[in-house]
Amino acid sequence: MEPAPNRGDGADWRAIAAFLALAFGWSWAFWVPKALAGLGLLDGLPVLPELGAFGPSVAAVVLVAYADGIMGVGRLFARAVQVDYPTRWLAVALLLPIGVVAAALAVAYVTGTEPSYPWAETPSVLPIAFVFIFFLGGPVQEEFGWRGYLLDPLQDRLGATVAGLSIGLVWAVWHLPLFYIPSQTIYYNVPMFGFFVSTAFLSVLHTWLYNNTNRSLLPALLMHTAFNWANGMFPVLESDPASVTLLIALAAATAAVVAYWGPSTLSRPRSRSDITD
Repeated sequence: MEPAPNRGDGADWRAIAAFLALAFGWSWAFWVPKALAGLGLLDGLPVLPELGAFGPSVAAVVLVAYADGIMGVGRLFARAVQVDYPTRWLAVALLLPIGVVAAALAVAYVTGTEPSYPWAETPSVLPIAFVFIFFLGGPVQEEFGWRGYLLDPLQDRLGATVAGLSIGLVWAVWHLPLFYIPSQTIYYNVPMFGFFVSTAFLSVLHTWLYNNTNRSLLPALLMHTAFNWANGMFPVLESDPASVTLLIALAAATAAVVAYWGPSTLSRPRSRSDITD
């Protein structure tokens, strides 16, 4: 893995603070007024554009441009199409979250709760939904920030697992206003505890992928997309037993990854066959 630039402890923490301020400031400037309106605390609120989700990636681009110029931004974006690692990791990125949701879906059926499928009459929308989610359902809007900018300085200081958990908690808190916006049906009235726990586990799995794919952002983008797509198209959260199963499956996958790959790096040295695969 190519090491992240070492700017020194103080510079790293300042960069982290600047990133969080920009990411939260951008997103919550759009979301908090809507949340207050949803709570009945603001009346006559003008309709704001749906740009809040771009906060993490906007923050990353601004800070990279400030530090490294347009060439640095180009290198950041290039990591989204970087494939200098075994391509099996792309399959892992896609299939692991889908497998977790499939396990939860099986429990839903066994316990007598069949989720309602929004695409039941038009299954052809499934691949279209995947592409839409990739670009406008979270991944592109967030991953250049969470993994592309924030992860390296954090894991340099905290280790891979703690950094992954820390970003997961920050990632969950960043979503907080969405739980109070009625039009945000994905998050509105969703139990916060389960969301926070699942996001923390998912963030560790993202870190594991990132550290084993030479800091590429493509696996993170695909895993984020696959998880959001699977939960949206097969809404297992409608079933309490399935929701619990989802958390257990994520916890088991995370524990297995940490135990096998090691908590400090979540990765192992790459062999020549890995590099040329």
